[in-house]
Amino acid sequence: MVFWRPRKQQRTESLYTQALNAVVHGDYATAITLLRRVVKQDTEHVDAYLQLGDILREQGNPQQALKIHQSLTVRPDLSERLQSDIHKSLALDYHKLNQLTKAEGEAKRLLKLDHRNQWAVEFLLDIAVQKREWAAAAKHAKTLQKIRNQQDPVQLATFQVYEGLEDLDQGDRKGAETHFKQALKLAPEFGLPYKHLGDLYAENRELVKAIEMWEKFALLDSAKAPQVFSKIESALFDLGRFSEVEKFYERMLKKNAGHLEATVRLANVLEEKGQHEPAFHLIEDALVRHSDSIIVKLMKLKLSLHQAPPHELAHQIDELMESLTVQETNE
Repeated sequence: MVFWRPRKQQRTESLYTQALNAVVHGDYATAITLLRRVVKQDTEHVDAYLQLGDILREQGNPQQALKIHQSLTVRPDLSERLQSDIHKSLALDYHKLNQLTKAEGEAKRLLKLDHRNQWAVEFLLDIAVQKREWAAAAKHAKTLQKIRNQQDPVQLATFQVYEGLEDLDQGDRKGAETHFKQALKLAPEFGLPYKHLGDLYAENRELVKAIEMWEKFALLDSAKAPQVFSKIESALFDLGRFSEVEKFYERMLKKNAGHLEATVRLANVLEEKGQHEPAFHLIEDALVRHSDSIIVKLMKLKLSLHQAPPHELAHQIDELMESLTVQETNE
């Protein structure tokens, strides 16, 4: 007589290991199947439930993931490590469901278990930024820098600037000024607060202060400096100090040799003062460094109007048209 013997079930840990390997290889369907077998055989395998929920969330089913992870919170006698992992998974579930306040709450619960948990602080910082809660963002950034044993005053100053801009939107100019000045205390070499302080002073017609702030911004942030060039020129003109524009651009070029926009602006100022030759030489030198620059070529064309013969001007226009054609083709 032949007796039927039921096939021996594969050991739970072996199945779990296979599931993890499937995750590593991106075979999530197999991983889900294996993890379901694991929890069917061993309902106490919390790690398998966690993995199963995490995969379901990333595969587009965060609601099902949330149900699985929530069911784990009522289990007794969980280790701190498992409790932390559950709160982390729940935070990610809620975030995926765009329930940011609940996601934030889970991350804070994780921090109660481990107050130096770097992931939780990074997560809270990201949520604060998403919610535009800049005071909270600054607090979390400061905590994160302590955990990492790093200092990043520019990051903290940036959040002060954002708080100031929020105050401006709400009509609180005094509060905005306070935040901008606080940003300068945190990071004196950070350009952005100088720009916004300059704008604030200009609106109050405190043009001398505005110019001082704008120039500091320009000298500290050469890439964004052109944002304030016209403002500085207009303010100096209003104050009857337009002759100082030339000195400003000279200071820009002394600190940032070859700065394209400053060079072109200075050439324009020299041209307006009747100093055609120095202006032309300035642009010729700029063309050596920026041979493809449309703005430099346009400035050369402008400077050439008084002295170049028509055929030379026509040649310069042809070069400009060619450059623009190439530029449009590459876009």
